[in-house]
Amino acid sequence: MLEHGGRLRGAVQKYGIDEADWVDLSSGISPWSWPVPPIPEAAWARLPETDDGLEAAACAYYGAPDVLPVAGSQAAIQALPRLRQAGKVGVLSPCYAEHAEAWRSTGFLVREVLEHEVERFIDTLDVLVVVNPNNPTGLSLTPERLLAWHARLAERGGWLVVDEAFMDNTPHLSLAAETQRPGLIVLRSFGKFFGLAGVRLGFVLAESRFLKVLAKQIGPWSVSGPTRILGKVCLADVEGQRLQRQRTEQASARLVDLLTRQGLAPQGGCALFQWLITPLAAELHEFCAQRGILLRIFLNAGPHNSSLRFGLPREEADWQRFEQALSEFSRGVHESS
Repeated sequence: MLEHGGRLRGAVQKYGIDEADWVDLSSGISPWSWPVPPIPEAAWARLPETDDGLEAAACAYYGAPDVLPVAGSQAAIQALPRLRQAGKVGVLSPCYAEHAEAWRSTGFLVREVLEHEVERFIDTLDVLVVVNPNNPTGLSLTPERLLAWHARLAERGGWLVVDEAFMDNTPHLSLAAETQRPGLIVLRSFGKFFGLAGVRLGFVLAESRFLKVLAKQIGPWSVSGPTRILGKVCLADVEGQRLQRQRTEQASARLVDLLTRQGLAPQGGCALFQWLITPLAAELHEFCAQRGILLRIFLNAGPHNSSLRFGLPREEADWQRFEQALSEFSRGVHESS
């Protein structure tokens, strides 16, 4: 299993701090969760059916011609490699590590490429995977640039897979409306923006005939009845979505300001997290963890091998604890230099 953010119980055991006393900033999930509506008893007792309006609500929310609900976009990430013969896959990196792992473990030759290297390699690839906005760097690519890459891949029967897990705050950058194009596959995560990662819901956006093939690969009833009801309610809540965008964007701007004032100006980010490259990543991660503040650290090989991702604090008390920890850390760094 690859390392992920949100592993709070492991931190509880390692540092001996009660779970309720942690400020968990290790994931890119909104700290404001949608209220769960009443779930009819029949949703628990019966097998889920697909004519309940979830797909229509998702099409309207994403602006897509057709969608396939799945048990989190991770389910699609692992299923997609099973729909192609062996070939060469490019993954725009650094990004969510499960993408490269899924293709590599299925027998594909995977090349992790930087943004400026895509033009050099794209005509040798069968599949290109892009996370947009990227996790953890926050890099956002324009629809025009992505569609140009898609056109070159599609000429040879290739795919462009775009993971838009963090796209909800910037729908104008989404390729959802273009997913009737053969070879264009867009993945959307439900749990991050709506703050409900535990329900395990995501959507694949692509041409209808492709979605039918993928549905057979994933199998029936992949999304539970209660989850389908919850998803439909959230996707139709336009006013709630407006409020969520507003407060996440305000919190993200506050996070940038806080980090910058402490001499830790982030190099990238989006509405749900900020990203910092620093040789002090390990020290800052440990310093915060000892004070019950969990960050996401990246120590992989490569040009960004020492970095941190910061999620959004929820309560004012969380902001104050985090600022105090950063201030103490910065003061200690200055005193020792």
